[in-house]
Amino acid sequence: MAYQPFDLTGKVLLVTGGNGGIGLGMADAAAQAGADVCIWGTNADKNAAAVESLKAHGTKIDAMICDVANEASVDEAFAKTLDSLGRVDMCVANAGVTGRSKSFLDISADEWKRVLSVNLDGVFYTLKAAAAHMSDRAKNGDPGGRLVATASLAAISGAARNEHYAATKGGVISMIKALAVEFARDGVTANAVLPGWIETDMTERLTTWDKFSDAVLPRIPAQRWGRPEDFGGTAVYLMSDASSYHTGDTFLIDGGYFLF
Repeated sequence: MAYQPFDLTGKVLLVTGGNGGIGLGMADAAAQAGADVCIWGTNADKNAAAVESLKAHGTKIDAMICDVANEASVDEAFAKTLDSLGRVDMCVANAGVTGRSKSFLDISADEWKRVLSVNLDGVFYTLKAAAAHMSDRAKNGDPGGRLVATASLAAISGAARNEHYAATKGGVISMIKALAVEFARDGVTANAVLPGWIETDMTERLTTWDKFSDAVLPRIPAQRWGRPEDFGGTAVYLMSDASSYHTGDTFLIDGGYFLF
């Protein structure tokens, strides 16, 4: 039989923040590889548009309204996802927000908590629900699963004026490494994806600002901003059988920015 580890037929992907940007790039590639997909988001119109786009690949697609900063909302959406698609083989905790401060000294307690509630608490709630589901499956003779979180280049570089955002992404990496160890016995892997400068709605203000572009683009060896589709191959690999022994890692996708 031919080696076909990247055929995702019969597998189910859940992506939070999956109605645009990096999350949608991952979902689109997985659907093309045969996976059924559920996306979570807070914008019903964006969810609906993403569902219509993904349906073109011929797999089962669904979307849920979910505020990942609210544990009850996460638990409800996860239960609905299981009702709709039967299982979750890979969960990508991708939903996130960026900071809004001009200096570390300007970060208020409320702003700090706002960023942590989505970027760290939300990842905790999401991966806790997914890990429980995968662990229960393993106990019933169906081991395996993939836990993935979107961190950031900011976690490993000096993100001045964005300390709250960087702190959450560093915390995500530590969480992922701990999950990799705890759930390996269930056949579950855990890995983090670290985007560099990617063209998304979140970064549009910066990537379209000439002063910023003139300073940053020359530092990217690939000589372009990243795109959501640049994350598709990584998502398919992580969801596939080919990655079953690859865990606790960080996938830096930045066009070489960190090296230069």
